[in-house]
Amino acid sequence: MADISAKDVMSLRNRTGLSMMACKKALVEVGGDVDAAEEHLRKQLKGKMEKRADRAAGEGRIAIAKTGDAAAIVELKAETDFTARNDDFVATAQKLAEQAAVAPDEGTIAATEDMEKLVDNIKITTGENISLGRARRVVGGGDTVFGMYVHHDGKTGVLLAAKGDVSEDTLRQVGMHVAAAVPRPLGVSQDDVPAEMVEKERKFRIDQAMESGKPQEIAEKMVEGGMKKFYAEVALLEQKFVMDESKTIKDVVAPGTITAFYRWEVGEPAE
Repeated sequence: MADISAKDVMSLRNRTGLSMMACKKALVEVGGDVDAAEEHLRKQLKGKMEKRADRAAGEGRIAIAKTGDAAAIVELKAETDFTARNDDFVATAQKLAEQAAVAPDEGTIAATEDMEKLVDNIKITTGENISLGRARRVVGGGDTVFGMYVHHDGKTGVLLAAKGDVSEDTLRQVGMHVAAAVPRPLGVSQDDVPAEMVEKERKFRIDQAMESGKPQEIAEKMVEGGMKKFYAEVALLEQKFVMDESKTIKDVVAPGTITAFYRWEVGEPAE
C-alpha cells in the first residue's frame, strides 16, 4: 500500500471539501497521487450527483463578470438556499462568470471544460444537485461600456451594455432600476419590445376604444395615446428612473445610450 502522508490528505481535503477519511481512501486507491485522487473523486461523486438529478435545483445565484471588450452573466443553480449562500458556492458562481466572459462563443454559451470542472467541484463539496442554469456572453466594441448589478441576495442580476459618455457607476444605478422596476422592462426602446406583446396591447386598446362609442378619429387617438403610455412603461429608455422620477432612463444615461440589457432571476425560464 502506498505511504499516504497527512500533508497529502489535507491537500486533497482542501481541494475537495471532503472528509479526511474519504480523501485518504481515494489516495490509497490511486497510489498516493493527489491530482489523480482529485480526478477519481470527481468522476466517482459526479456519478452519484447525476443520480440525484431529479432533485429540484430551485435556488442559486446570478453572477456577472467582464474582461476587455466582453462581459458575461451566469446562473448557478442549487437545491437549497443554504448552499446558495455558502462562500464557496458564491465564489464558484463568480469564477464561472469570469470564465464565461473569455469563452470563445457569443450569446448563449455552453459550459467549457473548465466551467464543467468548477461545477463538478462544487457538487462534490456540497453533495447537492448543482448545475449551470444559463450562461450568456456579450461582446462589445472598443467604445462599449458594461454595467453590472447583482442584488444583495444574489438571486437577481442585471448586465447592461452602453455606448457613449456614460459611467459604469451610472449603469450600475440603471441596473438597480431594472432589477426593481414594475412593470419589468421588455426592451431597450419601443422597437425592441416583443412584437407579440405590442400586438396584444394594441388589440386591447382598440377593443377599449370601440366599446367607448367615440367617433373613429377620437378612438384612433385613444389607441395611439394608450400605446404611447404602454411604451413608456415597458421600454427601458422611456421608463421613469426609480431613484428620481423626474427623469427617464434616457435622461440618466445621456449623452450615452443603452444598447442591450439582460435581467436574470434564479429559477425563471430561459430567454
